[in-house]
Amino acid sequence: MSDFLLNAGRQTLMLELQEASRLPERLGDDFIRAANTIIQCEGKVIVAGIGKSGHIGKKMPRRLPAPGLPPSSCIRLKRCTAIWA
Repeated sequence: MSDFLLNAGRQTLMLELQEASRLPERLGDDFIRAANTIIQCEGKVIVAGIGKSGHIGKKMPRRLPAPGLPPSSCIRLKRCTAIWA
């Protein structure tokens, strides 16, 4: 059973690594449009998510000032994270 679990874990990680290595070539016009929308925003940027997307959203306030946007705040309401700039 231990060998089965280790092999299953290794196969899963190898598949994830393989797919992650393809991400850079998948960036395109949608990415540019989304990035420009955030950078050129004159109002507030709101990100909400549950689970993994919520964890990623919590990191965004530290990243948003990089392109010149003002510092952000983050609140957590139960299982939903909301961020505004």
